[in-house]
Amino acid sequence: MLDKLQQFDVQAMIFFNRKLENPVFDAIMPWLRESVFWAPFYLFLIGWGIMNLGKKAGWWVAWAILTIALSDQVSSGFIKKTVERVRPCRDPEVFPYISLRLENCSGAYSFTSSHAANHFALAMFVFASLAPVIGTKITRWMFVWAAAICYAQVYVGVHYPLDVLCGSLVGIGCGWVTSSFYLRKARALDH
Repeated sequence: MLDKLQQFDVQAMIFFNRKLENPVFDAIMPWLRESVFWAPFYLFLIGWGIMNLGKKAGWWVAWAILTIALSDQVSSGFIKKTVERVRPCRDPEVFPYISLRLENCSGAYSFTSSHAANHFALAMFVFASLAPVIGTKITRWMFVWAAAICYAQVYVGVHYPLDVLCGSLVGIGCGWVTSSFYLRKARALDH
C-alpha cells in the first residue's frame, strides 16, 4: 500500500512538474514560493490589523507570528526530522524525470512541506480570526493564495504533491488552534 502511494506521488510530481510546464509558470513559480516576494503582502496584513483591530491589533499580530512559528516547528522541527523523506530533487531515482527550476535544491527532507504548513497556517488563522470582523468573502482568498504557493513548490521540483497536501493539513490544524486561542483572547478584550 505504501509503495503504491509512493508511486502515485512520484507520478503526480512528474505530471505537475513536467507535463504542465510552460514558459509563464517557469518565470512565475520560482518567485511565487519566495517569502521575500510576499513581504509587501505580510506588511499589508500587519498594517491592516493595526489600523482596523484597535486594542486587539497587537494580539492579532502576535498570534499570527505564533501561528507561523508553531506550524514551522511541527513541520520542520518534528515531522521532517522524523519521516526523513528525501526531496524529489535529491532523489537519484526521481531527479532524472523532473525539472528543477531553482538554482539549487533546498534542505534534505521534504515531508511535510514547511512552505505549505506555514502559509496554510497563516491562511487559516486570518480566515478564522478575521471572518467575524470582515466576513468570509475576502478571507477565504487566503486559501487560494496558500494553494498557489503549494503548487509552486511542486512545480519547481522541491516537493511531492503529498508533501504539500500533508503540510497544508498541518498548517490548517495549527491555524485553527491558534485562531481559537486568539478569538478567546479577543472576546476577553471586548469585555
